[in-house]
Formats: sequence, C-alpha cells, structure tokens
Amino acid sequence: MPIPNTDVMPAIEFDTLTSSTGPGHPPADPLLLPVDELPASMSEPDAVCRRVRDELMLDGNARLNLATFVTTWMEPQARELMAETAEKNLADRAEYPQITAMEERCVRMLARLWHAPRPEQVRGCSTTGSSEAAMLGGLALKRRWQARRRAQGKDTARPNLVMGSNVQVCWKKFANYFEVEPRHVPMEPGRHHLTPDTLTACCDDNTIGVVAVLGSTFDGSYEPVADICLALDGYQAATGTDIPVHVDGASGAMVAPFLDPGLMWDFQLERVASINTSGHKYGHVFPGLGWALWRDAEALPDDLVFEVDYLGGSSPSFTLNFSRPGAHVVAQYYSFLRYGFEGLRNLAARNRTTARALAARIRAIGPYELVTDGSDLPAFAFRLAPGTEGLTVFDVSQAMRARGWHLPAYTFPAPWQDVSVLRLVVRTGFTAELAGMFVADLTEVTRRLHTDRLQ
Repeated sequence: MPIPNTDVMPAIEFDTLTSSTGPGHPPADPLLLPVDELPASMSEPDAVCRRVRDELMLDGNARLNLATFVTTWMEPQARELMAETAEKNLADRAEYPQITAMEERCVRMLARLWHAPRPEQVRGCSTTGSSEAAMLGGLALKRRWQARRRAQGKDTARPNLVMGSNVQVCWKKFANYFEVEPRHVPMEPGRHHLTPDTLTACCDDNTIGVVAVLGSTFDGSYEPVADICLALDGYQAATGTDIPVHVDGASGAMVAPFLDPGLMWDFQLERVASINTSGHKYGHVFPGLGWALWRDAEALPDDLVFEVDYLGGSSPSFTLNFSRPGAHVVAQYYSFLRYGFEGLRNLAARNRTTARALAARIRAIGPYELVTDGSDLPAFAFRLAPGTEGLTVFDVSQAMRARGWHLPAYTFPAPWQDVSVLRLVVRTGFTAELAGMFVADLTEVTRRLHTDRLQ
C-alpha cells in the first residue's frame, strides 16, 4: 500500500518575507521589522531561513568572544554527529541504548581521569550544563546533612554552604532555590578566592559542605583544594564535625588532569564527595553539556534517584531536567575518542601557552598590570595600573567591541568592588594569528583612548 500524500503545505507563489518584486508579484513591505506576534499564515521555509539568518548576522562572532569559557569551535565530524543525533532524547534510554551506553562510558572515563578509588562504584550523569551539575552536587550535600542531623536527633532548619565570593552565579541560585544559607568568604587584595585560613571561621554544625572552585570565572585561578580539605580535617579533629567538599571544576576539571598531574584536587582526597564539570567548556563540545560525579553510592542519597519506566524500560534518573539532547553526549564521546589523553593534553597545553604569551604581551602595554597570568586556567585578568586617569577598563572593553572583540570588563565582588578588571579566555580555535591581531588592536585602542583623554 503506497504511503498517502500528507503534504498539507500550500504552494506560495511569492516570497512574503523579502522586498523584491517581479512581474505578477504583489509588492512586499520594503522594510521588515522583527516579528513578536505569531504570523497569520505560513511562509516559504527558505525565505524564513534567510530572514532569521540575516538577523543573526547582527550577533557577535563567537570565535572573537573572549568572555566565554564555552566551546565555540568543533571539528566538522563532531558537528555532523550532533546533527545526525539532534532528534534523540537522552531520557528515552530504552529507545536509544547506545547513547545511554556512551554516557556511562564517559562517566567511567571521567571517574578514572579524576582518580576515583573505585571507578565502577562512582555514580554520575550528564546534565544540561555545569550549573545543573553543581546544583545536583549541592542538593546531595544537603540531603546527606539532613539525614545525619535527623539520625542525631537534631533540627535541619538552618543549613549553610561555605564558598568564596568568587563562585559562579549557579551557587547563588542553588542557595536561593534550595533554601540554603550561602556563606561567602570575601575577596581581599592579594586573595582572589577561598583559602584554608579563611574558611573554617564560617563553618559550624549546620554547614552542609564547602565548595572549592577549580578555576575561578573571575580570574582563572585555582583554589587550593588539598589545603582546604586539610583545614577541614583539622576542623573535624577540633569539633567532631565532618564537612564534605564539592569541587566545582566547571573548567579546571578538564584542564588540570592534563597539565597539572601533581595537583591534588580530585577524588584522591577522601573529603571530596563530588565533582562537576562542563563538557561544553574544555571538554570541546558545543553549549549544553555538563557532568556530575559522586565518589560512590553513599555520596548520592538514594532518595534523589528516581526509577522511570514509562518510556519502555526502567532506568534511573537523578537529574533536575528530564528530556535532554543526546547529541551532546555523542559529541563528548567523539571528543574523548578523537583526542585521547595525549590530544586533550596538547589542546590544553596550546591554550595555556597562548594565554601566558598574551598575558606577557599585555603586561608590556602600558598602563596595564596583570591580576593573573594564565598559569592555571588558560584565562587571565588584567587591569589598569592604579593612578591611571581619564581611562577605565569599561572604555577599553567598549572600544574593543567596536573592532569585533568581546573583552569583558567587570568589578570584583565586595568588599573589593573598587577594583575593575578585563578578562581574556583562550579556547581551542583561538589561533596564534587571532592572538596577534588581538594584541595589535588592544595596543591601538589603548593608545587612541589615552591620546583622546589627554587632548
């Protein structure tokens, strides 16, 4: 039996979305404004595609976006795999068992990369991004604390989470959404992140955990996770209170294993209960992928795991989101297979080398001075030297944007809010040629702005 004709799209004789006219075609509006109301009728797909694409031309060039840590370049083969699996829903595990298997393999790869004592016992999952992964880690900390307090016959009304004021906004969201008091250790001159000598003063019996950041978004620096754990060991010895650590490795967890093998920050430290990272940062996958891993089943309470059987087979679910694109997991699996340890190390090394070279060049451009130099994450912050008059980092950022570069300017958190910086992130795809053009533009912009202020 032939497939019936189900084509219900009527033929459209002219392009209703363009201003061109021809014989027999009615004139179209020569100036088309953006649409915020559902059109009454259908239009040609090519015409709509052209209109959307034309508007997107006004967006910035992602390769010139030096603000984001997120991947802006992937190999054509990875793009093809994502396009071929774009319609596959990772939540439908019975229908797409191979993508499910790829996710599980990626979890095992990360567990071994992060030195899990028993990789086969690690619990982990992909998420829609590192923010979701971080919130899952925080939620597990809260549930473990609640269970421990109830077993001791104590109240669970006032949980708190200790972290540096440099944490990414996802941790502020977590505290707000899940009713946990955020205890932010403030930044100070010369101290841009959480340190062991500052955190225990914020801890008490109601502390569900400490967040250690491996790669601050403010300046790219690593927090000393091992020293933080050591300080908490001393705190436990003195008070009897056992406080676990969650490592927010959104960027650094995909850099440090390859470039800093001697750095103690991961599951080698017994106090580290969970780690999150972004596959869409230095995992070399386009935006939309995070990973959350717990040391073992005990670190992820069972009441956070749900068995789902209404999609054709029973499977566990412990993410905040349900339906998620399987394409990003496929791309991550491709990235791991494509590059391997050696390739990922080479990509990370190239990025760090470029970042440090750029930092050195910028330091030589008056009147800038470095806050960090790209020695941790391949990212660094710099500012105008104190006493520079008539010029701000915001002026520099705006002038660089006019040349196509997105170089963010911002102030540090209180009480250091009088310090304003520029930050530059180096990612795969930011070539030596682009770096050279950036330095040339920054030099010219700085010279011109400084000259204009003196006139």
